[in-house]
Amino acid sequence: MIKQTIISYLYMYAWQTNEQELCRLEMRALFGFDVTSNILLASQKVEPSRSPFMRSRLDVLFEAENIAEIAHFAQNLVLGEVTFKVLCLNKFDLGDMKKIQQDERHQVEREIGLCIQAEPDLTNPEVVFGLVWHNNRWYFGSYVEGEAIWFKHQQKPEMYSTALSTRVARAVANIAIPNPAGVRAIDPCCGIGTVLVEALSMNMDIVGRDINPLVVKGSRINIAHFGLQGEVLKGDIAQITESYDVAIIDLPYNLFTHISVDSQFTIIKSARRIAKRVILVTIETIDNMVNEAGFEIIDRCVVTKGTFKRQVLVCE
Repeated sequence: MIKQTIISYLYMYAWQTNEQELCRLEMRALFGFDVTSNILLASQKVEPSRSPFMRSRLDVLFEAENIAEIAHFAQNLVLGEVTFKVLCLNKFDLGDMKKIQQDERHQVEREIGLCIQAEPDLTNPEVVFGLVWHNNRWYFGSYVEGEAIWFKHQQKPEMYSTALSTRVARAVANIAIPNPAGVRAIDPCCGIGTVLVEALSMNMDIVGRDINPLVVKGSRINIAHFGLQGEVLKGDIAQITESYDVAIIDLPYNLFTHISVDSQFTIIKSARRIAKRVILVTIETIDNMVNEAGFEIIDRCVVTKGTFKRQVLVCE
């Protein structure tokens, strides 16, 4: 067991160019700020598998200006019978820091590893220590690699051509519900359940609803397919009588479905009635409707796919 106090957390990111705005919006939701680079230092602990953009997290135990100080710290680690290995994480460019070449990475890994009073295991260690050179400092701590859970959800039994991608859906769920404890959420236009699957896989308390019985059935099938449990009801958003902390709405589009501007406005007004906070996804600029419904747009981003653009609006 590691008997040390974690002083901060370093997150390493990767994103596609068209999703950088979405990644930064998710950062702001999870941490209260964003960065333009692919490495973020924060005091908050977030499971890296939550985000579709996080590669990993380093639970920082110590930081120093040189490797000798890190080595001295490593000598005093208490691991007991736990096996370990050390990884230098500068395998790619991090912020303004160019990647460290393999020979140099292995050298610092060996130097630190030889100082740790425990049994090394390079194949199947019980603990992985990470080492990062960032902002002219070395950061050392426990390394946690993210798992691309969203990727496993790409192949659903029921598919819908206009549904959000699983990456976008997962980020939207995090933007809507950054701190899930005690938060009740609803997706009242849930379609085949892309957002529901991502949110439920992160243990978020969310229910689904849709006016179309066929997609309600598809949503239930998809949720069950991934071994998740969640309620999906058939019905119009206007019929909802309960209140929720947040609603996530991928607004139906004129381009693909027979829905009028008045119907879109009705959905937004109903959302204002049932939820304190709403995340709207739209392919059209709807600021006037959002404001008329009584919301203020407090944050936003644009996600592009070829020439197709979606806006993600955070409304309160």
